[in-house]
Amino acid sequence: MLCEFITCYKYTGLLYRFMLRNIGRLLDHTHSSLICTTLKQTYFALKTRQLSLTALELSSKNLRSVLFNSQLFYSEIYLEFAHHNASVRQLQVRFSTSITKNRMAEKKELSAKRKMDTEGTPPTEKKQKLETSDIKSDDFIDKISANRSNVCKSISEFKFNKKRVRVLSKVKDFPEDSQGVVYWMSRDQRVQDNWAFLYAQKLALKMEVPLHVCFCLVPKFLEATIRHYHFMMEGLKEVEQDCNKLEISFHLLIGYAKDVLPQFVTDQDIGGVVTDFSPLRTPMQWDDDVTKAIPKNIPICQVDAHNIVPCWEASPKLEYGARTIRNKIHNQLSGYLTEFPPVCVHPYTPKQKPQVIDWTKIEASLTVDRTVGPVDWATPGSLAGLRMLESFCKERLKYFSKDRNNPNKTALSNLSPWIHFGQISVQRCILTVKQYRSKYKEGVEAYIEEAIIRRELADNFCFYNKNYDSIEGAYDWAKTSLKLHEKDKRKYLYTREQLEKGQTHDDLWNAAQIQMAIEGKMHGFLRMYRAKKILEWTGSPTEALETAIYLNDRFNLDGRDPNGYVGCMWSICGIHDQGWKEREIFGKIRYMNYEGCKRKFDVAGFVRKYRGKKL
Repeated sequence: MLCEFITCYKYTGLLYRFMLRNIGRLLDHTHSSLICTTLKQTYFALKTRQLSLTALELSSKNLRSVLFNSQLFYSEIYLEFAHHNASVRQLQVRFSTSITKNRMAEKKELSAKRKMDTEGTPPTEKKQKLETSDIKSDDFIDKISANRSNVCKSISEFKFNKKRVRVLSKVKDFPEDSQGVVYWMSRDQRVQDNWAFLYAQKLALKMEVPLHVCFCLVPKFLEATIRHYHFMMEGLKEVEQDCNKLEISFHLLIGYAKDVLPQFVTDQDIGGVVTDFSPLRTPMQWDDDVTKAIPKNIPICQVDAHNIVPCWEASPKLEYGARTIRNKIHNQLSGYLTEFPPVCVHPYTPKQKPQVIDWTKIEASLTVDRTVGPVDWATPGSLAGLRMLESFCKERLKYFSKDRNNPNKTALSNLSPWIHFGQISVQRCILTVKQYRSKYKEGVEAYIEEAIIRRELADNFCFYNKNYDSIEGAYDWAKTSLKLHEKDKRKYLYTREQLEKGQTHDDLWNAAQIQMAIEGKMHGFLRMYRAKKILEWTGSPTEALETAIYLNDRFNLDGRDPNGYVGCMWSICGIHDQGWKEREIFGKIRYMNYEGCKRKFDVAGFVRKYRGKKL
């Protein structure tokens, strides 16, 4: 039921006794666990006269909905205050309780509230940064920290699942008398909730040696711009701070890992290297190069800290689609979806402290495109990622199942930038979201499908298909069909520059491109539409795929990611899909058009949000 409190002015002792008696009776007949803290505090304040002769203000924002649920009855309380005399400022209080509820009235009220809540606007348009959020994240983050501590005090006490680990080197044993262990951080850029970091500390504690964390920063990486580097480096600053608190050395090495990491291993007398996992071509090449370059007696092992079920354990082969991998993952999930132990203060410190990192100087030295700047809606770092997770669970999860494909609704998690840079763990997201299953079952199940099944399917595709970003990586039926219709006449043809600037005849496509270019994140439904239109408006499927990947990697914060490559491959090459009715240009690839979008959501409403905004 609703309990609305509005400002209460001066009142008499008689009113005190009247309120105390009625609120006290309510407390006696209601499950105490369901009574809001603020009402309890008010009750005891009244009881002890702490609020005597002062104004009592209870924020209706903090008490916007309080449900009193008892096996005996439901109670509705309304406190209505009215001024009858300007000098005395008397007030009237009306308590009403009822055994029955007006279900229709309640349903209309909830429906109206839901409609109001879901009329969302993009984060940039709200101009509401995470720091200014109404949500109090301290309790949320403290609970997560407490959950880790409840598992064990140290990773040395934890039984680590060795299936998360695979050895990349020929040698497996650590040499005697070594002076440290290195965690070579790459894809998973966080301290806590990181299985690779935890495994490295477990080894270091067992060997009683210092633990070093190294990140190798390359001056340029694929289509990454200063937008991506800024987000990544701000997150790494937080990693450095967290490591310092735990007496763990953090080193930022400038250059390619094969050129700088082997020398660090030799100089620090390192006995073993632990790294995280990425299925993409370039990071896997880095792994091979480092394995060959470090001393032959130093083992290097890899931990999949990104997926819940390790990629090589989820399936030993390339899967055709979600339906073929879903049961394989669910059947193993219970063995991996566990609470994390904490990374603890490390008792063994190195003889020399790491060099002080001049972050400003390093960022200025980068040779990346600086025309695509940082965004203002997403604050980098693990702490900000957890706050975004909290806001998703408390504000948007209940709408996720129904409204996630509507670009005009605020129903998405918005977590992909933090997940991509490894600043937050997907496993932490799932552990948290699952706590809301009793409230939002459909939303929880929908999120689990996307965050676990679809995301791990994307890693599976990139790991087992070396042509994950090429027409050659498509199924035979798709390649044949696209080849057959490659020369079909296109009504519209646009250059890459025109597409990048959103200069097409399609106002929805232009608005989506502007959203991506300005905000660094395009709505998931529009990503599919965007790529399919590129197939329709460019000279060949090969050109379409290259252009779609280029724009995605250049502007989206979560670009250069398995999900991005698979999304483009699904839209243009039919990956993880089936053949559909044959048509011009598309062949048997699934078709999407403007009119279909109009049937799903208010296209004009979305276009209005970005009309007039320039790139």
